Amino acid sequence: MITSVDIIPATKDDASMLADIRVEAMRPSLEALNRFDPARARQRFLSGFAEQDTFVICCQNEVIGFYVLRDYVDHLYLDHLYIKNKFQGKGFGRKVIEHIQNIALNAEKAIKLIALRKSPANDFYISAGFIFERTEGVDNYYIWQMSKA
Repeated sequence: MITSVDIIPATKDDASMLADIRVEAMRPSLEALNRFDPARARQRFLSGFAEQDTFVICCQNEVIGFYVLRDYVDHLYLDHLYIKNKFQGKGFGRKVIEHIQNIALNAEKAIKLIALRKSPANDFYISAGFIFERTEGVDNYYIWQMSKA
């Protein structure tokens, strides 16, 4: 069981390590689409890296993943959420999503995200309350909105 997850702001020095985590975590989904290119996956992340939007996920002083949350006028955009493969399925992603949903609740904003069509992440996001909006190409689009109760 998860004891605790620490979420800390990323620094520019974290970029390369986080790109490696992205490549590792995306590999199975991209291979399923016959689109795995580690150099391209790494470069795509590094070209858009913004430390002010990036947060490192740690457990017991070990980096286990990261997320990128961009704050727009009318919504938050979860641009990336990656957990190292050996830590997936252990509740870490769920804990992070709950943290992000609390940020959205406090900001009174929806969360939007995109997941690869054949990724197991689709089921994860649906189970966390995200609503499927549409498919474009190899991507599925989702939204989570605070309940109006």
